[in-house]
Amino acid sequence: MSINRQQPSALATSVVAAPSLFQQVGMAGSAAVITVSFIHPIDVVKTRIQVSPEYAALGMGGTVKRVVGSEGVLAMWKGVNAAWLREASYTSLRLGLYEPCKIAFGCTTPENTTFVKKFAAGSAAGALGSLAGNPFDVLKTKMMTAEGKSAPSIVGTAKDLLKHQGVGGFYRGIDSNVMRAMVLNGTKMACYDTTKGYVVQYTGLAKTSLLTQFTSAVAAGFFMTCTVSPFDMVRTRLMNQPADAKIYANAGDCFVKIIKNEGPLTLWRGFMPIWSRFAPTTTIQLIIFEQLRSLMGMKSM
Repeated sequence: MSINRQQPSALATSVVAAPSLFQQVGMAGSAAVITVSFIHPIDVVKTRIQVSPEYAALGMGGTVKRVVGSEGVLAMWKGVNAAWLREASYTSLRLGLYEPCKIAFGCTTPENTTFVKKFAAGSAAGALGSLAGNPFDVLKTKMMTAEGKSAPSIVGTAKDLLKHQGVGGFYRGIDSNVMRAMVLNGTKMACYDTTKGYVVQYTGLAKTSLLTQFTSAVAAGFFMTCTVSPFDMVRTRLMNQPADAKIYANAGDCFVKIIKNEGPLTLWRGFMPIWSRFAPTTTIQLIIFEQLRSLMGMKSM
């Protein structure tokens, strides 16, 4: 009998053991790779609309029809292999490092955990993730915008980029990408974290409730779209510049030229496809991440 009583005790100890930083990053990366496999077609549509006025005039439905009709259904997954590598590096860090960054910014008790500190922690994690994922982001963007029925290979795209632009080509748009990642992850994690607190406070639902996580993730996805769209536009334009040309000198130059030549509202071109991507991506990503945290014995964010 004494042996039977001891076994659950040992099991309980193993369940509540806090995972390492490596495990947290691994859980975040797993959630991100699973999510992007389903969401990637929306990213293809969003990117085509951002880089081409012709696709922008067609809208989401028209772009899907044009791409599928002229390039085939699989064209909607162009660049997905680069997207997997990007998520495994960029998103694994920006999600997995959020809680360690919160602690670093002094978020140790509910009293001193402010929205500003949450935003700062999310921004820091986003910046670190962006530095790691930028090369794959550049490759993904180029592969998604390549027209034609034959899908470009990641190796061929990388070789062409290296030949014409050198190693620096893989970090084209790094300034706008880091800014975008800081705004995106700061908004995402701070809004998700804060909204979850309000949902728990006003509905009585638990933090671990799927409804709580779903509602908070949807709200975060909307606010992300509002703040990130201009940075996303600039990043896409910088990364999609021709391999043998340089239309924009840097992020600031790109902002100015877009506003001057196309009008300020162009910065929010593709708002609906961005939101269509952010809403399911954020929701699925965060829910999977929360469930993996629970399986590893971690408390809900």
